[in-house]
Amino acid sequence: MGMRSLRADRGYRPRLDWIFLCRFLKIQTVLFPRWTSPTTLMLFTLLVVALTGQLVIYQVGILPSQFYGVLSDRDLSSFKQLVILSVILILVNSMLRSAEQYISKLVYVNCRKVMTQHLHRLYFNKLVYYSLSVQHAHVDNPDQRMAQDVERLCRELGTFISKILITPFTLVYYSYQCTVSTGWMGPVSIFGYFLVGSLLNKLLMGPVIPKLVQQEKLEGDFRYKHVQIRVNAEAAAFARAGPVEHARCERRLQNLIATQKELMYQELWLDFGTNTFDYLGGILSYIVIAVPIFTGVYRDMSSAELSEMISKNAFVSIYLVSCFSKIIDLSSSLCDVAGYTHRISELEEVMTDLLRGPKELENDTCPKQEEDVSTEEQTKDTDAVFVLDNVTITAPGSDCTLVRDLSLHLSEGNNLLITGDTGSGKSSILRILAGLWKAKRGRISLFTPFGPHGVMFLPQKPFLSDGSLREQVIYPMKEIYPNSGRVDDDRILSSLEMSGLTSLVHRTRGLDHEVEWN
Repeated sequence: MGMRSLRADRGYRPRLDWIFLCRFLKIQTVLFPRWTSPTTLMLFTLLVVALTGQLVIYQVGILPSQFYGVLSDRDLSSFKQLVILSVILILVNSMLRSAEQYISKLVYVNCRKVMTQHLHRLYFNKLVYYSLSVQHAHVDNPDQRMAQDVERLCRELGTFISKILITPFTLVYYSYQCTVSTGWMGPVSIFGYFLVGSLLNKLLMGPVIPKLVQQEKLEGDFRYKHVQIRVNAEAAAFARAGPVEHARCERRLQNLIATQKELMYQELWLDFGTNTFDYLGGILSYIVIAVPIFTGVYRDMSSAELSEMISKNAFVSIYLVSCFSKIIDLSSSLCDVAGYTHRISELEEVMTDLLRGPKELENDTCPKQEEDVSTEEQTKDTDAVFVLDNVTITAPGSDCTLVRDLSLHLSEGNNLLITGDTGSGKSSILRILAGLWKAKRGRISLFTPFGPHGVMFLPQKPFLSDGSLREQVIYPMKEIYPNSGRVDDDRILSSLEMSGLTSLVHRTRGLDHEVEWN
């Protein structure tokens, strides 16, 4: 199944499969685009620090066996030297471990920045943020996916990325050391243990991933309901709608809690499998050590020498088992990564498809639905702003006709009042003119650009974005003109005076003070 067919298949059940792998690798190309990108360089630095730390850990791990030998020989001078060496190695190991954790956090922060900026570029390009909610309602809560899901995915990646990087190196090194100490039986037993544990955890992870995706969707729906009430608090208060909104919030909460309980039940068995293999790993390391002992490999050693050898071999075997146990322990994190990967990738794929679609989504031009207007027509109709020729309008995703065979010539300086019953298609005409919707049939021509020097559309519902009073007055522009200053202030104050809103200047403590408009 290709990515294209997946997008069309709304019934796809997220899981650990080839599609997840493709989506995960695609996200990595966003996070680490080039060898010289900051995140890639951080990753290489993290690898170097983590590998150096592993070398120091090995030296620290064999210290107990050296203490056994020194204490057995009652060698005070060697004991003092070993204590000093131990303190130095522990300090170096602590420094490397702290540096590894710090770099991991930097990787997390930079990955979040890169991924969020990538999604923002798609989301705010043309009119994707509008088309996404109108044409692709199955992509729930895009705000949650870009904010919360990206944060959690990058946090999980930052947490275990160093483990994934160094695991191949540590497995090869400690497998060799284990083979030298215990023969081929040791590493083969440990590899078999890991294989069984991985297969079992793969089965246990299957039901967790789709349930996690469902929980994140319900979390977003529950949060959105509270945002809806907060934004429309006055309307709800006029209607005395507290009881009914309370009931609806409770219903969403109950659905969320029920899904969380189902998720926790599925995670119960995953945790059981993970914990079982963790503790079995501790026993397995001693079983591996026991094989050469009882087969007589070390029969010529004294008790002190045997204790030193057991201590050294125990560390190698236990650490090798520990490496595999850490991989199995990542099952829960992998479930989270898979769930967030599917949600983020679905959003990214749909937005990319919208940008690859027809040019109706462009902000600066209005779509020509079936054919372009010729240069002669544009020169001839110099006073025209919009021309609609036999346009038929239907709502996106619907075959119900709202407006049929509409022809309209709108010129600069002329007023036009469109009246009709609620739902008759008045606002739909404006959506067609603004390029928000695509006409089913007919031709639409625009002879002036969108913006303050052309056509401006005022929404039915006022929208106050964040920012200062100045930014609200000039919205959606960033600046009035390149040259700002006293002239612009006078224009803004004059506009507020004409609209009877001069009191806002005092209430907001000037034009440039940040205000929480909601």
